[in-house]
Amino acid sequence: MADANAAVAVVTVSLVLLGLLSGLSLSWALLPVAVVVLIFVLASGLKGRDELAHLNVCVLVLGDIGRSPRMQYHALSLSRHGYNVTLIGFLGIYILTHALYLHRSPFGPKIFRYASKVIFQTFQLFYVLMKIEDQGYILMQNPPGLPAIAVTWVASRFRGTQFIIDWHNYGYTIMALTHGQNHFIVKIAKWYEKLFGCFSDHNLCVTNAMREDLRKNWNIEATTLYDKPPPIFRETPLKLQHELFIRMGSTYLPFRPSPDVTKEYMELTAFTERTQTGAVTRSSGRPALLISSTSWTEDEDFSILLQALEEYEKFVEAGDKLPSLVCVITGKGPQKEYYKKLIDSKELQHIKICTPWLEAEDYPVLLGSADLGVCLHKSSSGLDLPMKVVDMFGCCLPVCAIHFQCLHELVKHEENGLIFKDSKELSEQFKLLFADFPSDQGKLGIFRKNLRESGQCRWDENWDQNVLPLIKEHCD
Repeated sequence: MADANAAVAVVTVSLVLLGLLSGLSLSWALLPVAVVVLIFVLASGLKGRDELAHLNVCVLVLGDIGRSPRMQYHALSLSRHGYNVTLIGFLGIYILTHALYLHRSPFGPKIFRYASKVIFQTFQLFYVLMKIEDQGYILMQNPPGLPAIAVTWVASRFRGTQFIIDWHNYGYTIMALTHGQNHFIVKIAKWYEKLFGCFSDHNLCVTNAMREDLRKNWNIEATTLYDKPPPIFRETPLKLQHELFIRMGSTYLPFRPSPDVTKEYMELTAFTERTQTGAVTRSSGRPALLISSTSWTEDEDFSILLQALEEYEKFVEAGDKLPSLVCVITGKGPQKEYYKKLIDSKELQHIKICTPWLEAEDYPVLLGSADLGVCLHKSSSGLDLPMKVVDMFGCCLPVCAIHFQCLHELVKHEENGLIFKDSKELSEQFKLLFADFPSDQGKLGIFRKNLRESGQCRWDENWDQNVLPLIKEHCD
């Protein structure tokens, strides 16, 4: 019955929309018929609603689920509490659980790609949401919200389902990075997001600053659910560090020991060594391990990091007692090849840079093995926080992060890390933090100690306190 209702609803809406788009006056005559048909579908859906629907929750990402760890965590938390979870989105990388696959968008000129993508996804998403079994909640990530917010709202009204938006950012501000604030597509996206965002039944958001902005400028009340690290992000035992460095060394030269270092009957990496007895120790004179994670997009300017590293190189050449660095930049994205060419053009003697693509299980191990994290994420809205820093803090890894509006909600300057504004300031912070390396008595060691003693709340505890009561109130 659900399949039939979904098909009827999609066909009816499609005919009317196509008529409207083509300018046919007949479409207005069809409108009352469409309304009657859709009301019939709605009534049929509600009449046969599953009594156990309150135990079903749909988690929706109109994008690559592998790039949405927060939504994966939502799904796992819901499942942990006995809810039946349907996860809908693009099947991509780093996936923690099963997903329904939505086809890739078509090719063509940008303006037609946007239009065809929105139209195609509108009908496809509506059909999927009408086809799945009855749900107590649809929990949708925004962005991306075009056309997902409107489609999900309509489907939730048909199905008698509570609709909740998890605001990670504003989609129109991300579009503005490419097109500019005054582009007509950006203006349409802002209008759409503001209009349909008000139709949700409940809202979550990632910062208090965003909660206040939603309330003040969008008339939307939201609950702040900060990103928190799951248990997989923790300090890595030395033995596991060594095993990771051995694996990384088979592919990436910076993880291999220096050619002039040879120790008989020992297994060596650039950072660790293991004796025949199996004991693992840190290598004397080892380089410091610097790590940054990125999606290589416009909201992260990696030239800042590269310039800071060049300045650090000058400090070493000038005689400052500083360690060599191995800088690891993980991730995939549209600007990666551009920056790889830029990196290859640098002639650095005391700094090695590599850009690996890590297996999902290796990423937290590498974070837990590093000495310092760097974050170059600048929020397009100034209202969201970088999850990569959350993960680093979960590993008790101090961070240098570039300044933006609400960063203080996560990074406490001179407590768990440092905040910088440009490459010169970042290079000075490198010099300051690595001055006592590898001793844990300097600032770097103090920041790590503060993180260990902070009693950080983890994802499960945070979710149980802020989201579970909302779900139980309306689903049970």
